[in-house]
Amino acid sequence: MKKKETSPVSPLNKRRASWSELWVNHHHLLSSPPPPPIPIPKSDSSTTDLTLLLPDLTLLTIINKVPYPHRKTLSLVCKRWLRLHGGLVRTVKVSDWGFLESGRLVTRFPNLDNVDLVDGCLNSGVLVSRRVVSFAVSVGYYQSFNFVEERLLSVDKVDKGLKALAAGCSNLRRLVVANASELGLLSVAEACVRLQELELHKCSDSVLLGVGAFENLQVLRLVGSVDGLYDDNNSLVSDIGLMILAQGCKRLVKLELVGCQGGFDGVKEIGECCQMLEEFSVCDHKMEAGWLGGLGYCENLKTLKLVSCRKIDHGPGLGECLSRYCPALERLHLEKCQLRDKNTVKDLFKVCEAAREIVFQDCWGLDNDIFSLAMAFGRVKLLYLEGCSLLTTSGLESVIVHWHELEHLKVVSCKNVKDSEISPLLSALFSDLVEFQWRPDTRSHLWSSLTETGIGNKGGKFFKKT
Repeated sequence: MKKKETSPVSPLNKRRASWSELWVNHHHLLSSPPPPPIPIPKSDSSTTDLTLLLPDLTLLTIINKVPYPHRKTLSLVCKRWLRLHGGLVRTVKVSDWGFLESGRLVTRFPNLDNVDLVDGCLNSGVLVSRRVVSFAVSVGYYQSFNFVEERLLSVDKVDKGLKALAAGCSNLRRLVVANASELGLLSVAEACVRLQELELHKCSDSVLLGVGAFENLQVLRLVGSVDGLYDDNNSLVSDIGLMILAQGCKRLVKLELVGCQGGFDGVKEIGECCQMLEEFSVCDHKMEAGWLGGLGYCENLKTLKLVSCRKIDHGPGLGECLSRYCPALERLHLEKCQLRDKNTVKDLFKVCEAAREIVFQDCWGLDNDIFSLAMAFGRVKLLYLEGCSLLTTSGLESVIVHWHELEHLKVVSCKNVKDSEISPLLSALFSDLVEFQWRPDTRSHLWSSLTETGIGNKGGKFFKKT
């Protein structure tokens, strides 16, 4: 009989180890040296920063997704991130003129399109405000009250900084500078052909010779003579400067004159040459008598804004020129203006009789008699009154009942306008308004009582969210 073969790996054929063999094997393992450690390959130092594997374009996209307040801290990671962050910065307000003059500004931020140099021109430090002008000056001892002139950089130094800026920022769209000359502006105009917005502090007629070189300029703000800040002969903008401006900047859309002189001829030239002008602002002006007559030549003007004007016009105006008015005017905005001269206000309203939106904000002298002149506006849709303490309820009613197209009415902080003096006719007018805001004083309860009635929300049902 043949013997049955068994598998050599079968557990049945294995002999169980004795206790003596187990003891020997255990002590042999304890006495043998430990196995050598497995060698770990050293990693290359260039692969420790995984962001180095990303191209600049991808990393720029990631950095651009970070919220703007936290983006500055990313520039502290490394030199590469510092360079990429600098390429994303578009707006800079310079307070250290040496940073610009040395060329470090354009190296650090090569893609700037909005640069404000006023604080740097004045050695910034403490914020100074004078009506419609605000900037910073450094702390220190000054020989006189004219401390702005003491700290202002020289014209040559400002021009040198402008040349350094123009050499590295060809994509500049907006520039704010003080005490520049026409030569410095010409260097910017040659290199920055896309510049569209310019603000000049301490401006004069000669400086405007360089402004005409900006072919694509659309927004211009000129700060001339401001009492207590720039009040010398080197910051004087007259009719000559306005004529130079009109001949050189024919594509202007928005013009603001702060502390500028001039008169009928200069404003007329701007109206005839700048056919695209839509917004004209005059702040703290020193204009000659009769300048209002020149507004009639601004045929496409849509917004006229007067701010901090101690007197609208210094004379009765030119009779034949006041027969012209601004046919396209839509908005008249008066803020912090003296309106005590009835003849001047009458001339202004006559020139602006086509306006559809009227704003009186913190104006002095606006009583019932002066406000009655507003009936010259025949097609008013919006009236906004704020801080007009001399106007009463009856004076308001006597005018707005004649405006049959009125849709928006806002009365804020007019203490002599009383709830108790509202007539039934005025109440009926309120109910037909599309927008109604009534807060003449803190004791007025009309607005709170009308919040649930639907008055002043006539168009709300057409624009209700679903």
